[in-house]
Amino acid sequence: MSSNNYPEEFIKLLKSVNAKRPKTVIDHILMHGQITTQELKDAYGYNHPPRAIRDVREQGIPVKTFRVTGSDGRKIAAYKFGDPSEVRATQLSGRTAFSSNLKDALIKKYGVRCNIYLKSFPVRELQIDHRVPFEIAGDNGELLDDVNEYMLLSASANRAKSWSCENCPNWENKKLESCKTCYWAYPELYSHIAMRDIRRLDLLWAEEEIGEYETLIKKVNGIKEDAPEYVKSVLRNHFKNKSSRR
Repeated sequence: MSSNNYPEEFIKLLKSVNAKRPKTVIDHILMHGQITTQELKDAYGYNHPPRAIRDVREQGIPVKTFRVTGSDGRKIAAYKFGDPSEVRATQLSGRTAFSSNLKDALIKKYGVRCNIYLKSFPVRELQIDHRVPFEIAGDNGELLDDVNEYMLLSASANRAKSWSCENCPNWENKKLESCKTCYWAYPELYSHIAMRDIRRLDLLWAEEEIGEYETLIKKVNGIKEDAPEYVKSVLRNHFKNKSSRR
């Protein structure tokens, strides 16, 4: 569908987006009909293309993902506008901005830390994120200031969550309850990670702990073992020895 065939209201919505990243994507699709991950990286310097696409979707604009062949012959993701009738009715003027006190409320409830890594970060590095992705639940005026619907994430955790969510089967199914039982929404209580029956524990070493990390890496390199497997083996032996002493 060319831009000339889009409904006037849809074009109005597209033109109303002023933020640089989503506007770049929108303008490119309007001109060329689609945009690929390769173009987002090479032409515009976006090293995390799904984040740029997510910015467009968060404006209430439907975007479809499909596969094309990249310059190296491999299949890569490409994006184009979806059916204009799928525009979120509540999002015709774009995503509602977070209230100014929401971040303060999140810090008061959870502390100055990332909800995924459970480590402290400078306030400026923490980002407000919907527990259930906006693309699944959307914004709801009644929930906008409900601190329980949001979490604070570091930039790297937010990127990891974005990638995992966008590659989850539920991204297409959009079942709210599936998201609510996922690690990425509620890492403190979950039953799956992106619909897979797995569990995850993120470990970070910071400041004075860096020496401990370097000792661990030196140890695993010496015995030619992967660090995660070594840590799990240490924990297994710990619990085994603890049980045997009872």
